[in-house]
Amino acid sequence: MGDEAHLETRRKRLLYRSVYRGNKENDILLGQFARAHVGSFGAEELDQYERLLAAGDNDIFEWVTGQAEIPPEADTPVLRKLMAFRVRF
Repeated sequence: MGDEAHLETRRKRLLYRSVYRGNKENDILLGQFARAHVGSFGAEELDQYERLLAAGDNDIFEWVTGQAEIPPEADTPVLRKLMAFRVRF
């Protein structure tokens, strides 16, 4: 499988994982964010987004809404992009 085909497979998997989180608020927020941005993410951004999605729903929601401090290992450009997206959302 070529690099671009591999990236496209990762994008589709991440979009699915974003929409079907099991937490309605995150389903909506992450689903909309993924539809808007994941298609243009390169490998490094996809890595960051995969790590973000590995976090718990409550953690993600609290980071994005400012209810909890973001741990240094989770503070990535992709998370910052999600936080800026939430303001518009």
